Amino acid sequence: MSDLNVTPKQLSAYITTAFRAVGLPEADARTIGELMAEADVQGSDGHGVIRVPVYIRRILGGAVNVTPNIRVVEERAATAVVDGDNGMGHLVMKRATELAIEKARHCGIAWVGSRYSNHAGPASLYARMPLAHDMVALYFAVGNANHLPPWGGLDMLLSTNPIAVAIPTDREPPVVLDMATTVAAFGKVKAKAMLGQMMPEGWMVDRQGQPLLDPRRKDEGFLLPIGGYKGYGLSMIVGLLAGTLNGAAMGKEVVDFNNDDTSMTNTGQAICVIDPAAFGDVQAFKQRVDQLVGDIHASERMPGVDQIWVPGEQSHLKALHNRQHGITVPASLVRELDAVAVQLGVPTLAQTP
Repeated sequence: MSDLNVTPKQLSAYITTAFRAVGLPEADARTIGELMAEADVQGSDGHGVIRVPVYIRRILGGAVNVTPNIRVVEERAATAVVDGDNGMGHLVMKRATELAIEKARHCGIAWVGSRYSNHAGPASLYARMPLAHDMVALYFAVGNANHLPPWGGLDMLLSTNPIAVAIPTDREPPVVLDMATTVAAFGKVKAKAMLGQMMPEGWMVDRQGQPLLDPRRKDEGFLLPIGGYKGYGLSMIVGLLAGTLNGAAMGKEVVDFNNDDTSMTNTGQAICVIDPAAFGDVQAFKQRVDQLVGDIHASERMPGVDQIWVPGEQSHLKALHNRQHGITVPASLVRELDAVAVQLGVPTLAQTP
């Protein structure tokens, strides 16, 4: 079996059909299909269709509610807590983000947290949504498995706990930072394992502190935080804001959804949306962001450096390429997705129109 090139529409349709087959309503399955396909379009291949097997496995194991009553349980003018009723995280965070946009429009800024959610894909999916309204967004989440010990420790009490920030521009691509608080997201480790590739030194170490390069041995060690002890501290703060503040899981309470198909994760996330109109002229703000981007591009480069990138530009270019030329799904993943299709009695990815 060889790699498969598919269109975003084809990828979305396959994902939608798979989730309909396990009991999700049509509209919810379509929402998840669109968001997961968009993850692959923007190059977040550790959080797109590669996650279908584990999501489906957990739904079939009873760990996820396919017909959740997603609702607001705490609310003030500029804040809210959304209870996801153990639904798919994509549905919970889309609802939370839409609510934050609405509140920011009235209050200038809004913060909406979630509890009893699940893994929701790449952080930038939700940070990007307010860009359509010329708004700034900051997203935080507790990772769905602990792969990071406290600085100097060995007990897995923290996770990749990602952060994403999206800032609108005028003519330039939006400035979008999407990062784990570890050197690499665990999804990238899984992607390396699937492709049979080694990890770069600096992603993981074993329990003796020695470099761990084989992703198949990932359970023998742990991820490293960005910036040493500073990344550890940042991971903890993000977890407190996205998890503890919302009554969601943090620390020992976090469930490893990669290896547990029956337990509810109670994943916590948070989205903060800022309306630049509350601070002045929106168009002028976007033009000033453009000016900074231009200054960075034009800045003097070190020898051997061809281009200085701004956060989000490479994902923007990947999205343009993938929409035009299609998305390449590696053969090893195609086999897994085909097995899911056979199990559910639905068309394979290659058979999906």
